[in-house]
Amino acid sequence: MLSSRVLRTTSETAYGSLVLITVIAAALSCAALVSQAVRTSPNRSWSKNINAVIVGAAYFFLFSVSVLFCVKRRVAVRLKLQRISKTYRTVGRDDLPGSVDKYVMEEYVRACLVSFESLPTDVHHEGWGRPGTQYSGIRFRRALLDTIPRIDELAHLVIPLHPKLKPHARMLHHFRFIAPLLPKDDAGLSPLHYYDSAIQLVRNSKRELTEEEFEVGLAAAEQIMKRWVVLL
Repeated sequence: MLSSRVLRTTSETAYGSLVLITVIAAALSCAALVSQAVRTSPNRSWSKNINAVIVGAAYFFLFSVSVLFCVKRRVAVRLKLQRISKTYRTVGRDDLPGSVDKYVMEEYVRACLVSFESLPTDVHHEGWGRPGTQYSGIRFRRALLDTIPRIDELAHLVIPLHPKLKPHARMLHHFRFIAPLLPKDDAGLSPLHYYDSAIQLVRNSKRELTEEEFEVGLAAAEQIMKRWVVLL
C-alpha cells in the first residue's frame, strides 16, 4: 500500500496539472477567438475592434469569477478547520444539526432494542445458576472451590499450627484437627462431611453440579465458617 505522503503528493500533482491544463486551454481559446475577431473585422486591425474587446472582456470576467470562487472556497475551508477543536471533546447536540441528532438517537435506540431482544431469557447451562435466581451468573464449581482458602484461613486462626493446605487434599483429612469442634446431625455427620462430599464432586466428577448439590455444599461451608468465627 502507498504511504499517505505519496498519495498526498500524487493528489496535489494531479490537481495542479488539471488547473494548468484548464488555464492553457482557456488562454488558447481566448487567443483564437481574438485572432478570429481581428481577421473578420473590416479593417483587420485591433483598433476600433469591438468584437475583440467583447471577447477579451468576457474572458477577463471568467478569470475574475474563477479566482473569486477559488478564494472563497479556500477561506471557507480554513474557517471550518479553525472551528474544529484541537483537543478531544464529546460531541453534543449543539454540534450537530437537529435532523442528524435525531437520526443518531433513533439508530442508537434501535441498536439497544435489538441487543436486548437478542439476549436469552430462559436459558440454563449445567453448572451455572439459573437466570432470575440468587445464583444467576455464578458457576457452582468455581464458587465452591473459592470457599476452600477462606475456610483454611479461619482454621489457621483457630489453630495457628494447623497444617498447610495441599492442592488435592481431602477436606476431611485436611481439617481433621478441627472436625471435633463441629456439631453433628442425627446421622452422625458434621458439616465437614457434606462439604467434603461437595468438594470431591467438584474436583473429580465429569458432570457439573446441580443447584441442589451446590446449595448443600455452600450451606456446609457457611456453617463451618460461622462455627469457627464463634470459636474465635
